[in-house]
Amino acid sequence: MQVVSSHPRRVFLVGPMGVGKTTIGKLVARELGLEFIDCDQEIERRCGADIPWIFDVEGEDGFRARETSVLDDLTRQDGLLVATGGGAVIRKQNRGFLKTRGIVIYLDSDVDLLVKRTARDKKRPLLQNNDPKKVLTRIKQERGPLYREVADVHIMVPDDGSRKAANLVMQQLQKEGFVE
Repeated sequence: MQVVSSHPRRVFLVGPMGVGKTTIGKLVARELGLEFIDCDQEIERRCGADIPWIFDVEGEDGFRARETSVLDDLTRQDGLLVATGGGAVIRKQNRGFLKTRGIVIYLDSDVDLLVKRTARDKKRPLLQNNDPKKVLTRIKQERGPLYREVADVHIMVPDDGSRKAANLVMQQLQKEGFVE
Protein backbone atom coordinates (compact mmCIF):
# COMPACT_ATOMS: atom_id res chain seq x y z
CA MET A 1 0.00 0.00 0.00
CA GLN A 2 1.20 3.49 -0.65
CA VAL A 3 0.25 7.10 -0.18
CA VAL A 4 -1.85 8.38 -3.11
CA SER A 5 0.28 10.45 -5.47
CA SER A 6 -1.86 13.60 -5.15
CA HIS A 7 -0.71 13.80 -1.53
CA PRO A 8 2.91 14.28 -0.48
CA ARG A 9 4.64 11.14 0.71
CA ARG A 10 4.73 12.55 4.21
CA VAL A 11 2.72 11.28 7.17
CA PHE A 12 2.86 12.77 10.66
CA LEU A 13 1.59 11.23 13.89
CA VAL A 14 0.43 13.49 16.71
CA GLY A 15 -1.05 12.65 20.09
CA PRO A 16 -0.32 12.54 23.79
CA MET A 17 2.74 10.91 25.30
CA GLY A 18 2.31 7.20 25.82
CA VAL A 19 -0.34 6.72 23.11
CA GLY A 20 2.05 4.63 20.99
CA LYS A 21 3.14 7.00 18.23
CA THR A 22 6.55 5.32 17.89
CA THR A 23 5.38 1.71 18.01
CA ILE A 24 2.33 2.24 15.81
CA GLY A 25 4.31 4.57 13.54
CA LYS A 26 6.90 1.91 12.75
CA LEU A 27 4.17 -0.54 11.75
CA VAL A 28 2.28 1.97 9.59
CA ALA A 29 5.51 3.21 7.95
CA ARG A 30 6.35 -0.34 6.93
CA GLU A 31 2.85 -0.79 5.44
CA LEU A 32 3.16 2.47 3.49
CA GLY A 33 6.76 1.93 2.38
CA LEU A 34 7.94 5.05 4.21
CA GLU A 35 11.00 5.62 6.37
CA PHE A 36 10.10 6.01 10.05
CA ILE A 37 11.59 8.80 12.17
CA ASP A 38 10.78 9.59 15.78
CA CYS A 39 11.14 13.37 16.16
CA ASP A 40 12.26 13.17 19.81
CA GLN A 41 14.94 10.60 18.95
CA GLU A 42 16.08 12.80 16.07
CA ILE A 43 16.37 15.79 18.42
CA GLU A 44 18.50 13.68 20.78
CA ARG A 45 20.67 12.46 17.89
CA ARG A 46 21.28 15.95 16.54
CA CYS A 47 21.82 17.47 19.97
CA GLY A 48 23.98 14.67 21.35
CA ALA A 49 21.97 14.71 24.59
CA ASP A 50 18.76 13.14 25.83
CA ILE A 51 15.55 15.08 26.29
CA PRO A 52 15.60 15.10 30.12
CA TRP A 53 19.08 16.69 29.95
CA ILE A 54 17.86 19.30 27.43
CA PHE A 55 14.93 20.12 29.71
CA ASP A 56 17.26 20.39 32.73
CA VAL A 57 19.78 22.65 31.00
CA GLU A 58 17.67 24.67 28.55
CA GLY A 59 14.19 24.35 30.04
CA GLU A 60 11.06 23.57 28.09
CA ASP A 61 11.48 26.69 25.91
CA GLY A 62 14.94 25.56 24.81
CA PHE A 63 13.65 22.11 24.01
CA ARG A 64 10.67 23.51 22.07
CA ALA A 65 13.01 25.68 19.97
CA ARG A 66 15.05 22.60 19.05
CA GLU A 67 11.85 20.68 18.33
CA THR A 68 10.62 23.40 15.95
CA SER A 69 13.89 23.39 14.03
CA VAL A 70 13.93 19.59 13.63
CA LEU A 71 10.23 19.47 12.79
CA ASP A 72 10.69 22.13 10.11
CA ASP A 73 13.39 20.00 8.52
CA LEU A 74 11.61 16.65 8.80
CA THR A 75 8.25 17.91 7.49
CA ARG A 76 9.95 19.03 4.27
CA GLN A 77 11.33 15.57 3.45
CA ASP A 78 9.39 13.17 1.26
CA GLY A 79 9.06 9.47 2.01
CA LEU A 80 8.84 9.86 5.78
CA LEU A 81 6.44 8.94 8.52
CA VAL A 82 7.31 11.15 11.49
CA ALA A 83 6.14 10.47 15.04
CA THR A 84 6.10 13.85 16.76
CA GLY A 85 6.57 14.48 20.45
CA GLY A 86 3.38 14.94 22.46
CA GLY A 87 3.91 18.70 22.78
CA ALA A 88 4.89 19.41 19.18
CA VAL A 89 1.47 20.97 18.54
CA ILE A 90 1.89 23.63 21.24
CA ARG A 91 3.63 26.05 18.88
CA LYS A 92 1.47 27.52 16.13
CA GLN A 93 4.42 27.38 13.74
CA ASN A 94 4.70 23.60 14.25
CA ARG A 95 0.99 23.15 13.65
CA GLY A 96 1.44 25.01 10.37
CA PHE A 97 4.30 22.72 9.31
CA LEU A 98 2.22 19.63 10.07
CA LYS A 99 -1.06 20.77 8.56
CA THR A 100 0.36 22.07 5.28
CA ARG A 101 3.11 19.57 4.55
CA GLY A 102 1.53 16.13 4.83
CA ILE A 103 -1.16 13.84 6.18
CA VAL A 104 -1.65 14.17 9.95
CA ILE A 105 -2.95 11.28 12.04
CA TYR A 106 -4.09 12.00 15.59
CA LEU A 107 -3.64 8.94 17.81
CA ASP A 108 -5.91 9.38 20.80
CA SER A 109 -6.54 7.33 23.94
CA ASP A 110 -8.18 7.54 27.31
CA VAL A 111 -6.06 8.83 30.19
CA ASP A 112 -6.03 5.51 32.06
CA LEU A 113 -4.27 3.81 29.15
CA LEU A 114 -1.74 6.66 28.97
CA VAL A 115 -1.03 6.33 32.71
CA LYS A 116 -0.59 2.57 32.33
CA ARG A 117 1.84 2.98 29.42
CA THR A 118 3.95 5.71 31.04
CA ALA A 119 3.92 4.42 34.64
CA ARG A 120 7.56 3.30 34.75
CA ASP A 121 8.99 5.71 32.19
CA LYS A 122 11.63 7.95 33.77
CA LYS A 123 12.51 9.72 30.50
CA ARG A 124 9.42 11.94 30.36
CA PRO A 125 10.28 15.20 32.17
CA LEU A 126 6.68 16.39 32.45
CA LEU A 127 5.67 13.23 34.36
CA GLN A 128 8.33 13.36 37.06
CA ASN A 129 5.93 14.27 39.86
CA ASN A 130 3.57 12.66 42.38
CA ASP A 131 0.45 12.60 40.20
CA PRO A 132 1.09 11.58 36.57
CA LYS A 133 -2.64 10.97 35.96
CA LYS A 134 -3.44 14.58 36.88
CA VAL A 135 -0.66 15.83 34.57
CA LEU A 136 -1.77 13.58 31.69
CA THR A 137 -5.40 14.66 32.14
CA ARG A 138 -4.42 18.34 32.04
CA ILE A 139 -2.13 17.85 29.03
CA LYS A 140 -4.83 15.93 27.15
CA GLN A 141 -7.39 18.68 27.84
CA GLU A 142 -5.00 21.45 26.78
CA ARG A 143 -3.58 19.77 23.69
CA GLY A 144 -6.63 17.82 22.48
CA PRO A 145 -8.07 20.79 20.53
CA LEU A 146 -4.63 21.39 18.95
CA TYR A 147 -4.32 17.75 17.86
CA ARG A 148 -7.81 17.93 16.34
CA GLU A 149 -6.94 21.23 14.60
CA VAL A 150 -4.12 19.64 12.59
CA ALA A 151 -5.52 16.13 12.12
CA ASP A 152 -6.73 14.71 8.84
CA VAL A 153 -7.49 11.40 10.57
CA HIS A 154 -8.45 10.73 14.23
CA ILE A 155 -7.93 7.24 15.66
CA MET A 156 -8.89 6.03 19.14
CA VAL A 157 -6.10 3.63 20.08
CA PRO A 158 -7.41 0.43 21.67
CA ASP A 159 -5.77 -1.24 24.66
CA ASP A 160 -5.33 -4.53 22.85
CA GLY A 161 -2.18 -4.12 20.84
CA SER A 162 -0.25 -1.90 18.49
CA ARG A 163 -0.88 -4.13 15.48
CA LYS A 164 -4.65 -3.59 15.88
CA ALA A 165 -4.12 0.16 16.17
CA ALA A 166 -1.92 0.17 13.05
CA ASN A 167 -4.63 -1.74 11.18
CA LEU A 168 -7.20 0.87 12.28
CA VAL A 169 -4.91 3.61 10.95
CA MET A 170 -4.50 1.87 7.60
CA GLN A 171 -8.26 1.26 7.28
CA GLN A 172 -9.01 4.91 8.01
CA LEU A 173 -6.34 6.15 5.57
CA GLN A 174 -7.94 3.99 2.87
CA LYS A 175 -11.46 5.13 3.76
CA GLU A 176 -10.37 8.80 3.58
CA GLY A 177 -8.66 8.23 0.22
CA PHE A 178 -5.12 8.92 1.45
CA VAL A 179 -3.80 5.49 0.42
CA GLU A 180 -4.67 3.02 -2.29
